[in-house]
Amino acid sequence: MSIDSGLRRLALRTLLAAFPGPAAPGWSLRLLSDGLAGQTLFASNITKPVQLSSLTAELRSVRPDVLVAIDEEAGDVTRLAAATGSPYPGNTALGAIDDTRLTHDIYQSVGTDLTTVGVNLNLAPTADVNTTTHNPAIGTRAFSADPHLTARHTAAAVRGLQSTGVAACAKHFPGHGSTTADSHTSLPTIAADRATLATRDLPPFRAAIEAGTQAVMTAHIRIPSLTGDAPATFSPAILQTLLRQELAFQGAIITDALEMAAAVLAAGSVGAAAVRALTAGADLLCLGARVSPELIDHVLEEIAQAVADGTLPTARLEDAATRTAALANWANRPPLPAPHNPTIGLEAARQAIHIEGDTTRLANATVIQLDAPHSIAEGNVPWGLAPLAHHRLLFVAPPSEIDPSWAPEDRPVIVAGRRIHQSPEARSLIETLIKTHRVAVVEMGWPSPWRPQGASAFITTHGASQANSQAAAEALGLR
Repeated sequence: MSIDSGLRRLALRTLLAAFPGPAAPGWSLRLLSDGLAGQTLFASNITKPVQLSSLTAELRSVRPDVLVAIDEEAGDVTRLAAATGSPYPGNTALGAIDDTRLTHDIYQSVGTDLTTVGVNLNLAPTADVNTTTHNPAIGTRAFSADPHLTARHTAAAVRGLQSTGVAACAKHFPGHGSTTADSHTSLPTIAADRATLATRDLPPFRAAIEAGTQAVMTAHIRIPSLTGDAPATFSPAILQTLLRQELAFQGAIITDALEMAAAVLAAGSVGAAAVRALTAGADLLCLGARVSPELIDHVLEEIAQAVADGTLPTARLEDAATRTAALANWANRPPLPAPHNPTIGLEAARQAIHIEGDTTRLANATVIQLDAPHSIAEGNVPWGLAPLAHHRLLFVAPPSEIDPSWAPEDRPVIVAGRRIHQSPEARSLIETLIKTHRVAVVEMGWPSPWRPQGASAFITTHGASQANSQAAAEALGLR
């Protein structure tokens, strides 16, 4: 359909797009010139700091008030350090330390990293309360299973990040922490009532709002008692009644990526999801990583049709564009100077290490790293002891492919993994090794009560970033 130029520009002001590769293609620059609100950067857009600085400068030369967004959570979710792993521990490690000043300073350091390369909107911190140990989407991205501890650290993270001039975005509202499914691949359902949300999931978001967070990201999760069959992203009860009215949030509401299965399954297409999100009260639509000119045209046509048939009031579209513009104005102020400690990440990771048992008798240990699947949010980022064990590393493989007899009988064994408690094969392998070897286990995922009987030591790192891994290697005498 033919779209009025004014309406097209208005709709573009509500879109957060993306593009492939380390250089901005011509179509993405033309969209910025036409009014596109901003671009989200992913690991595939980044090769090195000088390249990223050049890229963001080019985007800003086309649209001075562009929003340049990124998922830089530190810990297991990093885009800046996707090639090596983050130099900072993530939220679970910071929650385990429980020093809100340290959390503030870590996020301030992350913010400084972002301002240095021209990024002004960080899709962080994760404010979810991870109350399910088998949560495939959140895990070590969360500060804690305790709502009040999570609230304190969420507020500290927002203040630290925004002290550098980078806008924070607390996510995933109203809380993705109790799910057992990943909204990237399906539509999770939470059987919770309003009272449960109020005490379990909402305190960190309330704290983020009180700390001044410039944005809040929606969750593609279904809460039948409040959203019916739709995800929260499409629910006026969640976005307008709960977030706007009850929590009094006046900043920008950003959707989680609309290309995710949970949104597409519920709406039928990315364009239909965009319309439903805007109608429900969202302001800035994150389209995801796989964006093309054809997808943008599809989304714009769906929005224009919804305006034409009255499904999406023009006033709602204008309100969304106004709130997005306010976010862009805040985020495009000159960066604020902040102290920067290049060793703060490793220092924090060392504090987060929890050691049970004896690690002093592991000389010349063989290191086995249990390969574990990564979530879509994490991506395939290097992690664990493998990059640090050097000649001591025996292999990196799924536990089902490891024969315990391969471990030399005269040497201790260090077994590192993520979410070991969730894998019967991993637990069985460790229990078999314990019968013939001195074994230390390193859990680098979300902690659990599981402990293998007879292990010499059990080390919990509370994350698998480069910083967590280095701290664990030091504790085990591998460095």
